[in-house]
Amino acid sequence: MYRELIAVFLDWLWLVATMGLDAVARLGVRILSDDDQVSVDSINLFVALLCGCIVIGHLLEESRWINESITALVIGLFTGGIILLTTKGKSSHLLEFDEQLFFIYLLPPIIFNAGFQVKKKQFFRNFMTIMLFGAVGTLISFSIISFGAKELLGKLDIGFLELRDYLAIGAIFSATDSVCTLQVLNQDETPLLYSLVFGEGVVNDATSVVLFNAIQKLDLSHINSRVALSFTGNLLYLFLASTFLGVLVGLLSAYLIKKIYLGRHSTDREVALMILMAYLSYVMAELFDLSGILTVFFCGIVMSHYTWHNVTTNSKVTTRHAFATLSFIAEIFIFLYVGMDALDIEKWRFVKDSPGKSVGVSATLLGLVLVGRACFVFPLSLLSNFLKRSEHDKFGLKQQVTIWWAGLMRGSVSMALAYNQFTRFGHTQQPGNAVMITSTITIVLFSTVAFGLITKPLVRFLLPSSQGLNSLISSEQSFARPLLTNGQDPEVEMGNVDFRRLASLSMLLKKPSHTIHNHWRKFDDAFMRPLFGGRGFVPDAPELSKGGCDQY
Repeated sequence: MYRELIAVFLDWLWLVATMGLDAVARLGVRILSDDDQVSVDSINLFVALLCGCIVIGHLLEESRWINESITALVIGLFTGGIILLTTKGKSSHLLEFDEQLFFIYLLPPIIFNAGFQVKKKQFFRNFMTIMLFGAVGTLISFSIISFGAKELLGKLDIGFLELRDYLAIGAIFSATDSVCTLQVLNQDETPLLYSLVFGEGVVNDATSVVLFNAIQKLDLSHINSRVALSFTGNLLYLFLASTFLGVLVGLLSAYLIKKIYLGRHSTDREVALMILMAYLSYVMAELFDLSGILTVFFCGIVMSHYTWHNVTTNSKVTTRHAFATLSFIAEIFIFLYVGMDALDIEKWRFVKDSPGKSVGVSATLLGLVLVGRACFVFPLSLLSNFLKRSEHDKFGLKQQVTIWWAGLMRGSVSMALAYNQFTRFGHTQQPGNAVMITSTITIVLFSTVAFGLITKPLVRFLLPSSQGLNSLISSEQSFARPLLTNGQDPEVEMGNVDFRRLASLSMLLKKPSHTIHNHWRKFDDAFMRPLFGGRGFVPDAPELSKGGCDQY
């Protein structure tokens, strides 16, 4: 049945594409060179393709191998090929790629929704491990990829590349694909793995972007210990300041909505204010040259913990689905366009005379990605295990392999950074830069499709029924079951916990995360929630009985 439906839909998609592409062919390059007006024909076709991705993705929902990101990539490649034939080799895409479009409009809703929906218990319970993998691990991967690229790519004679280019390559290919991670992992089936891999991915993307921007400003002609120390200090400042800004905007939104209670007159105003405040956190971070990824992520966490409970029941339903829908559309848009842009003839024109060289560069960089991730996942896992007292808290080899594999996919962040470094307004005329762009496209496509296809079966094989992950938390359920229970209210059950025992120095050393969590819960109930609102502290705002965002 599904095969017939897919066949019918592909026939319809082909008809829509051929009808729309006649207009694209007539308008030609003028569409792509006009920055002030985008062709209505192109927009119509692109929206139709988005609809096609959603329908086909739904039909393949139960597939063990295919996910919506791969579906969008394949449809993008298919459509790009049609456009390439229709325009007689002039172009393969409808819209010109712009990294600013990606960073300013497409990435914020994805990262914010991830923070808004993330299971906060799991995330903060593993916060130190996430930061260890996301920050320190990214620096290790960056160093290995940069050094390996300088040593190996120079022997392939791809054209002149400066030291800054090799450092940028390290930042570009250290960025994992958080979007694809959302597609291939299930938060309910593997909560601990999801929180680790995605939490690491968010910090990893933020670190990679910060590294990339810092490299652009770094004076490579005068490198010494003082410059290195200043560079490290700037990274630490960006992390702390970005996190603080996200928390501040989230608390401000909670306070405003709690005090003025817009829902008395209009739920539309509540929803609008939440959406605008969420986006404001990101653009403010960009305005102050901070990490917008970290800012909007922590803003989402704070807004789900406080702001979401201050609005009416209708607004709760609307905001939860609105944020998820915006994130979903942005994800499909990104993968669809990456698939279409992969066939851009201009970039491949420079490497058509030496395809072996392009394949060699892609294989070399992919190998460095594999080695670079392995060089921090396994050693840092051993370090994390050494610091943990309980055997149940430690990562086994299967968990380490799963974490290593799930972070191998490269995606839109790598694409955007590569375009920023090796093109000017999306175009390049230098063979070396063209090779780097085509190699980035190749790695993104291969890692997303090949690794994405294998990830789901691999997780089920290594961790059947999430037994491996459940064993990691079994020892702590008896100690603080309310902290790990999704179906019951933590505030109700916390009365069974002896806070004086938790406050002791011995418990702080044995169970630091739980002790800190319980002290935070006391502080939150005594000071934060009465001021900013939250579950049980806003009697005028009716709550949903099930399915809320607050899973802390």
